Amino acid sequence: MPAIQLCAIRQLFGGTLYLIYFIAARHPWPKGKQWGTILMLSFLNFMLSNGLSTWGVKYISSGLGAIIGAIFPLWMVIIALFDGKKLPQKEILGLVLGFGGVCIIFYDHLQDFMNADFRFGIIISVIATMSWALGSLYTKKHAANFNPYFSLGLQMLISSAALYGVSSATGNTVSLADIPASSWGAIAYLVVIGSMLTFIAYIYSLQRLPTSLASLYAYINPVVAVLLGAAIFHEKLNIYIAIGGAVTITGVYLVNEAFRKQQ
Repeated sequence: MPAIQLCAIRQLFGGTLYLIYFIAARHPWPKGKQWGTILMLSFLNFMLSNGLSTWGVKYISSGLGAIIGAIFPLWMVIIALFDGKKLPQKEILGLVLGFGGVCIIFYDHLQDFMNADFRFGIIISVIATMSWALGSLYTKKHAANFNPYFSLGLQMLISSAALYGVSSATGNTVSLADIPASSWGAIAYLVVIGSMLTFIAYIYSLQRLPTSLASLYAYINPVVAVLLGAAIFHEKLNIYIAIGGAVTITGVYLVNEAFRKQQ
């Protein structure tokens, strides 16, 4: 399936399920300026971040995609520093260590950065991480003004229409009848786990934790993926994974320690 079309279908189903729930619960619809925030988040979180990251992995290796995805917490630090905020040194060190640990885990893929064939995928994947960081900060800033969970469904539906328009205009679509059952199964998983449960968990954490702490999932994801690969597909674990996992967990621990001291 074309990546942008896949994103559009995933977000259409995910957004529809959100909308059905909140309409059934008779939740009030957004008003006035709230729609401006929803449109901005739809653009940052789903059109750019989700759309470009899905499109990007078509052109790069999965290991390189994991490394680029782990840049996200570092953007949070850079944006915070440019905004004049002071972060504890232990927190910055922890975030850098976490990223370093992911790089060690996927050491074999670091050379992919020099592969000219991957250049386009690298660029749009990096833009996706920047957009996700901006969207996360924007969500945290404005979440108190409206229901961010209801907003998720509206963001998905708006971006679904936009992405499907882009996919259709560029001729990158396939007939729905030609999509195999295995792909529909994958989309169903992305809708239920990726578009619903995971986003709910992330918004919940953003509302209750500092953004740097909430962003640490980007370091945990690759570790979980590697362990699941070993458990389910019997992929081999090596010394780089062991060292990288230890470094990553140390980084996460330091960020948590910095947060506890602030508390």
